[in-house]
Amino acid sequence: MISIVIISKDEASLDQTISDVTEQAGSLAEPWEIVVVDASSGRLDYIRQRHEATVRWVPFEQPPGVRVSIPHQRNAGVDAAQGDIIVFTDAGCQPEPEWLKRLVAPLRQAENMTAGGTVSTAGKKLYDIQAEQVNSPTEFTYLRECPTLNVAFRRAAFDAVGGFDEGFAYGSDVDFAWRLNDAGYRIRYVPDAIIRHDYGTWQRQLRRSYAYGKARTRLYRKHRNRRRRMLRDDPVMVVYPLFLLGLPLTFVFPFYPALLLIPAWRNRSDGVIWVLADHLWFGMGVLAELTGR
Repeated sequence: MISIVIISKDEASLDQTISDVTEQAGSLAEPWEIVVVDASSGRLDYIRQRHEATVRWVPFEQPPGVRVSIPHQRNAGVDAAQGDIIVFTDAGCQPEPEWLKRLVAPLRQAENMTAGGTVSTAGKKLYDIQAEQVNSPTEFTYLRECPTLNVAFRRAAFDAVGGFDEGFAYGSDVDFAWRLNDAGYRIRYVPDAIIRHDYGTWQRQLRRSYAYGKARTRLYRKHRNRRRRMLRDDPVMVVYPLFLLGLPLTFVFPFYPALLLIPAWRNRSDGVIWVLADHLWFGMGVLAELTGR
């Protein structure tokens, strides 16, 4: 059986996501189920009632003191799922045709985890999964990490690493991927299994970038063995916090901010202002976490 798990909290766009996923699941050769883990305290019951013939709804109570329950909901979804193959997507995601078939196809063979392509509905490329994020140029592309809004994996791989670390608010998806890689599991990239996702307004994205900066710092505290490769694999973690720390040099070297022209040129095809703003806020999140703020 294939279990498609969708997590949600107060997102009306869940309705269309369920409809799209249900349509694609109907073409699978295997038995399938859709499990929704909803933390909306009944506010999305009208969606539950609309899909009760095809969806198993899991009401989720947010634990006391937990502000962001994403990893908790994902673990609850796997626990509730009956399938040997688990597929994750999120409320508001828009799968392109053949997405589900393409995503699970490698799992019918020798792969343990797959990640599809993600594309922003607003045309922002920064968080699209790129094929360059590879370990080695082998026959297939394998990723070091991926978001969990478009992944599929065998339950055995999930159990081998103990699921998602609920100590993370954000970053649990990266932690999960890193632990899988460290345990010898590879994440097969399936570029034509595409999900479109709305990342929200500029303000929401900047808040997300700040939170990701803090989360990334926590990740390197946990995964100390990855620090030695940080500058090579994760230069934004190093370059932007150092740039922000050096801003007082502007009083002595007025052209210091012009250093931003280097990443601006390198990221010119992705939207210069968008990329710089995102990375600067990410850097502030890193510094905030390092200083305990």
